[in-house]
Amino acid sequence: MAPKGKVGTKGKKQIYEENEATLKFYTRVILGANAIYAAVNLLVFYSSSTVWTWLLLVFALAVYVGSYRSMSAMAKPVFAEDGNLLDGGIDLNMEQGMAEHLKDVILLTAIVQVLSSISSYFWWLWLLAPARALQLLWVNFLGPWFTAESPSAPEEVNDKKQRRQERRQMKRF
Repeated sequence: MAPKGKVGTKGKKQIYEENEATLKFYTRVILGANAIYAAVNLLVFYSSSTVWTWLLLVFALAVYVGSYRSMSAMAKPVFAEDGNLLDGGIDLNMEQGMAEHLKDVILLTAIVQVLSSISSYFWWLWLLAPARALQLLWVNFLGPWFTAESPSAPEEVNDKKQRRQERRQMKRF
């Protein structure tokens, strides 16, 4: 059951602390996924590593760096000269925000990277990211634009209404 009344807002300090914890969590996710991938594919099965193994690692690292830097830039706090917190940054944990999509990309990449230790075919699951982006694009922009009804033509004014309007205008002048 949803709580009654106004939803409480978060203070600057609470947003700052939650953002720090969120960034720390995703740093650990990224490091853990890379450690597992490197241990399995580049140490244990080094002899069967191919160029694709290295290229996909570079791809994953690029996704991680781009997503994480975007999140950290969004969450960058602003402090006063005396050290007081002026702005805690954008809340990374708010629903339906850009940070939510960046966190999903990091988690998808980590899951795919760890699963690819079993089989390289798991990298195909990364195609879920562009599929989700296309779905969001369709639902939020393209679909409503294509399915919007054209503005209806103004009603045909019949002769009787037109004469009445003309008489009213004549009375005003």
